Formats: sequence, C-alpha cells, structure tokens
Amino acid sequence: MNTPVPPPAKWDDLTVRLTSSAAMVVIGAFGVIMGGVWFQMMVVFVTAVMVWELWMMIRPQEPTKGMLLAALVASVMSGQLAGDSPWGMLLFLVVPVLGVTQLKTEIKTFFVFALGIQLAGWGLVHFRMDYGFFWLLWLMSVVIVTDIFGYFAGKSFGGPKFWPKISPKKTWSGTIAGWLGAALVGFIFTLFTNAGLWIIVISMVLSFAGQMGDIAESALKRRMGVKDSSTLIPGHGGLFDRFDALLGASLFLIFVADVIDVPGVVW
Repeated sequence: MNTPVPPPAKWDDLTVRLTSSAAMVVIGAFGVIMGGVWFQMMVVFVTAVMVWELWMMIRPQEPTKGMLLAALVASVMSGQLAGDSPWGMLLFLVVPVLGVTQLKTEIKTFFVFALGIQLAGWGLVHFRMDYGFFWLLWLMSVVIVTDIFGYFAGKSFGGPKFWPKISPKKTWSGTIAGWLGAALVGFIFTLFTNAGLWIIVISMVLSFAGQMGDIAESALKRRMGVKDSSTLIPGHGGLFDRFDALLGASLFLIFVADVIDVPGVVW
C-alpha cells in the first residue's frame, strides 16, 4: 500500500530562506556602507546577472548569448557609473536593442525589462551618491520590511489573493501588512531625520511600488512558464527573484526624488 505523501509544512522553507537572507544582508550591508566603487561594482554585478536571468527565462537554449549580454551590461554599467553624462544614458539602450535583434519572440518583454533593470541599478547608485547612506538605508529598509511583514502575514492569515492570475501566493493580508511595515519604517525615520510626516506616506507608496516590481516579475515568470528566474540563491531562486521589489522601488524613487517636491522631506 502506498503511503500518502504529507503536504509541505507551512514554514518548511523558512530556515533556508533566513540563511540565504542573512548572507545577502551581510554582503549588501558591506557594499551599502562602503559606498563609492564598492557599491557601484556590487550593483553592476547584480544588474548583469539579472539581465542574464531575463535572457535565460526567454531563451534558455542559448546560454552563451545570455552570458555575452550580461558581460556587455557589466561593461556599459561600469562605464556609465564611472563617467556619467546625459548622453551616456543612451548606452543603456545597447543591450535591449542588441538583445531584441537576437529574439523572434518576447521582443518587447526583453526590451522593457532589460532597460528597466539597468535604469533601476543606475538609480540605486546615484541615490547612494547624491543623498548618502542614510536615505539608501531607508529605501532598503522599506523594501525589506515590506517583504518580511508580507511573508509572515500572508503565511499566518492567508485570505483573499491580491492578484491570483499573476501571483497566486500573494494575499491581501500580506500586501496590507507590507504597507503597515513600511509606514512604521517611515515613522522611525521621522525621529532621526529632517523628514516630516510625509515620509510615512512616501514609504507606503514606495512599498507598493516595490510590490508592483514583484508582481511584474511574477507576471514575467508566469508568461515564461518558470518558477524562478534561476537557482542561484537557495530558498529564493535567482537575483531577479530577490531584488525585483528593489527594482520597482528604485524606479519609483528616481521619479519621486527628481520630479516631486515632497513637503518636509529634504532628500
């Protein structure tokens, strides 16, 4: 008689996730604290790997082209961050344009995501350079706390799904918990910075932007028929899986910091 296989425990992936998260926190914290070329090169590496993961989701049978595109991303990002100029921003079009010339399907998908990944990486580096360690810490804290609150609330309370057709695991309870966690981060930063209470609202909107980055990557994976962007990080999948929310938050913050004058907030 066959013994039925028990369903996976609700928290069966927690230990692996926490171990991988701790390692990423240590490496990330070193880069963020050091700033300068250390943080730039960390972002260049992560950005290049994510573009490789994007290519491999679309064209897994052509890994060599994916590696070449990743190497080109690293080259373009390194040069752009070393010598920034408005015209230099056009260099970020090189990989998206070159990539789509090699594709017969998912052309728009690759172009949009490859360009977005590079711009988000550029935004993170410049946010660190222009506004300093403390505000980058705020950005990352909002994203991390949103993820933590969302994970535990979703696992604990469950309930209606946020967007079941795209991200079947994401719940409204986890989504709202992420907003509340972000609001808490914003409030804490009002105690130690010159930011007014508007930073709480910005933190919650930033949290939502990060969640939309997560949703966008979930939609991409669902479209490509894959569970994870890669298997580089135990318990998390690939770098794209881990940093999708940070990408969404970075793209949003580029707009906020440069375009919107927030009362009481001096970036």
